[in-house]
Amino acid sequence: MTARLDPFAAAPAEMKAWLDMSLKIAPALEHSLLELIKIRASQINGCANCLNMHTADARKAGETEQRIYLLGAWHEAPVFSARERAALAWTDALTLVSSARAPQAVYDALAAEFTAEEQVQLTLMINAINGWNRIAVGFDLFYDARPAHTQQAA
Repeated sequence: MTARLDPFAAAPAEMKAWLDMSLKIAPALEHSLLELIKIRASQINGCANCLNMHTADARKAGETEQRIYLLGAWHEAPVFSARERAALAWTDALTLVSSARAPQAVYDALAAEFTAEEQVQLTLMINAINGWNRIAVGFDLFYDARPAHTQQAA
């Protein structure tokens, strides 16, 4: 796959601002939780770039293969806590907001597990990863984190 364009080269100030904002969101939330929601939104959006990046980041942060593999079926998988389930349901609802909306039951579960500030932080992170997914999918971006000698030509 060849990128359509490099957004960092095309609009460096705007992309730097977007990156800086993304990195400052949710500093108090658990790193593993943030990686799970990034992976989940990226699954829904079909973003290979972000799936590749955030599964690697999740592994580096100590996330298990089992939990990464089960994210696509998180509703049925017993390996996620109530807090993680609330965050994943909120991620699903907001990522699919045009069809799913933000159901009251999903919000109630979120409010039971997250403070008001954490709810905002989580929502901003969901917005950020959805934005990154749209940038990566729209411009056919793919960052391959594997060592160069293990990469295959696309």
